Amino acid sequence: MASSGKIVHIELPAGDADRAQRFYAELFGWQFADSGMEGIDYRMFQGEPGGAVYPGENAGQGPIVYFETDDIDAELAKVRELGGQAEDKQPIPGVGWFAGCKDPEGNAFSLFQSDESIPAPSA
Repeated sequence: MASSGKIVHIELPAGDADRAQRFYAELFGWQFADSGMEGIDYRMFQGEPGGAVYPGENAGQGPIVYFETDDIDAELAKVRELGGQAEDKQPIPGVGWFAGCKDPEGNAFSLFQSDESIPAPSA
């Protein structure tokens, strides 16, 4: 089986990331930390699953859920085969691979494959 389908990450796009961070910190007691990704405002929170708040143009369209897979290439092909849409996979250095997708109804989601061996980009 190529995909566990376990939810491993949630992204919350926000028109005002400061306001969203305050809201979730006060509502759920979430602690936020900078992701450490240079040039990206991506505020990580811990939990099961963890996730992030970030400034995004798609604020108000709902969270983006990341599903775990053991074989992202096979899963992307399957998304397309089943009538969905899938972007090409992108690396997250030291973490893994991800790709944005849409189901046949137009609902956005992402796939994630852990792979800590991905090197950081050359400067």
